[in-house]
Amino acid sequence: MPDVTKAGFVIKAHAPSVEGILKTLVDHLEGRGIACVLEDVAARKLGRPGGVDRSAIAAASDLVIVLGGDGTLLSVAHQAAQTGVPVMGVNLGRLGFLTEITVGEAVAALDRFLGGDDALISLRWLLEARMAQAASFCLNDVVVTKGALARMIELAIAVDGRNVATLKADGLIVATPTGSTAYSLSAGGPILHPRVPAIVLTPICPHTLSFRPLAVPATSSVGIRLLTGGEDVHLTLDGQRGGQMARDDTVEIRRAPFELKLVVSSKRTYYALVKEKLGWAE
Repeated sequence: MPDVTKAGFVIKAHAPSVEGILKTLVDHLEGRGIACVLEDVAARKLGRPGGVDRSAIAAASDLVIVLGGDGTLLSVAHQAAQTGVPVMGVNLGRLGFLTEITVGEAVAALDRFLGGDDALISLRWLLEARMAQAASFCLNDVVVTKGALARMIELAIAVDGRNVATLKADGLIVATPTGSTAYSLSAGGPILHPRVPAIVLTPICPHTLSFRPLAVPATSSVGIRLLTGGEDVHLTLDGQRGGQMARDDTVEIRRAPFELKLVVSSKRTYYALVKEKLGWAE
């Protein structure tokens, strides 16, 4: 693990306890001689000048610390993965599946990581979604879905260039193992351990009961072509970015060529986390 000389902070601005833990961690890091790069809203919380845009935090840091929930972490995960910068999430939200480190664990977890404990790093691979030659990246999932008032849509699904199915449904989720515990799980998809080399295809309210979730090898390329037109159809990445699709638009999805270095807690295993956060097998 490279030396950390600059730590970036991204925060959920309206979380009740964010200012206190932000100040604690900034003071702790600066006491160790590590410079702190604050996104705009974090700088304002501490009354400091020189805040930077969230999109620039990863490139300006050796470590990104997220104070918030999973959505806050997802907003910077793709940029951190591309630059190879580790991300540590401290949970100030509700679920905290990705931001699994608690406020009480934060200082100790940070010190262990800075001390070179590579066991705290969980490698999480991403998806690349390409449409009309433009590529975007996401940690959890790529979703094609109809709008709130639109009718059912029809999608042609191909794996490695071969047509495998036509889906009539409200939409389709293509998820990583990390994303298998998010929207895909709510739609009836399986839970995959983060290191399982598979991509999950989970239909959203399919028109037929026989269309069940499918796991394909992580080396696969998944193509989704919209067969219907005149509808309100959206392509979204991690529930935060995306745009609209028109008839015959195709999105090609494959494993991205880089991984996110996610700093996790030493106090619980992945299986314990699934039980704690999701109530699995309870």
